[in-house]
Amino acid sequence: MEKDFTSAFHMSADNCNFYTELYFMKYFNILIFTILASFTGFNRAAAQASPEPVTYFQSFDSTRIHYTVAGKGDPVILLHGFILNGDSWRKAALYDSLLKAGYQVITLDMRGNGLSDKPHDSSAYANDAEAKDVMALATHLKLLNYKVVGYSRGAIIVSRLLLLDERVKCAVMGGMGTGFTDPEWPRRKMFYRALDGDNIPELVTMVKSVQAAGLDQQALALMQKEQPATTPAELGKITQAVLVIGGDKDPDNDTGGALAAMMPVGMHATVEGDHGSTVRTAHFASWVVDFLNNH
Repeated sequence: MEKDFTSAFHMSADNCNFYTELYFMKYFNILIFTILASFTGFNRAAAQASPEPVTYFQSFDSTRIHYTVAGKGDPVILLHGFILNGDSWRKAALYDSLLKAGYQVITLDMRGNGLSDKPHDSSAYANDAEAKDVMALATHLKLLNYKVVGYSRGAIIVSRLLLLDERVKCAVMGGMGTGFTDPEWPRRKMFYRALDGDNIPELVTMVKSVQAAGLDQQALALMQKEQPATTPAELGKITQAVLVIGGDKDPDNDTGGALAAMMPVGMHATVEGDHGSTVRTAHFASWVVDFLNNH
């Protein structure tokens, strides 16, 4: 399928009203259980089958970050979503598609996730700490420049990298609407409260799933507490090309291209899928690889 990458039209960013937030939280309860169930099984199988050495580096504040590098060519860094880790990309069609297209594929477990350190001090997640980890990894790997793809919460970190690191050539933001542009985003606050111990009925199943999977609930709570916002004014300063892509059944999709419209060279695409399935599909991979090839 031929891709028509065009700059998005300017339109309102207010597509995350109360009812959308409430619907997403109920939907997320089901989604997170499904993701954790499949992801836990995948990690167990990968751990048994993979002889790869475990690689770490010390980030800007001495936090130990786990990362992987595969292939040769122009580097692409993949940033995972909330409650996942870098290995989740191996289950997505995009991972192998990038390798076949001749890219070097780099993943990392964002701090608080996977095999990386999980600080229990909120300051360890503040002031763009996660974006700084990616920048530190790029420096550790001696990358002169790189392309970056983030999905769901990973897309939020991508928005910070676009502002903070001049080495970013272009970027893909998947599975994310405009809600994160609000520093007082209600969903972020609700997730923080739920993971911090408050009784939030819409998110009880999510918290129980996190506990059942043995994830670090306190670290996850602090990620939500200190999660950065990138305002519309900041997005308006981004000069790199950015593809905003999501699923047609994803309540957090960039409906109508509102997020893409906030960026001077923002582009918008929709493929089949919901929030959990879209990132794993061949159509998602095809759009992303075509975009990276052309930018």
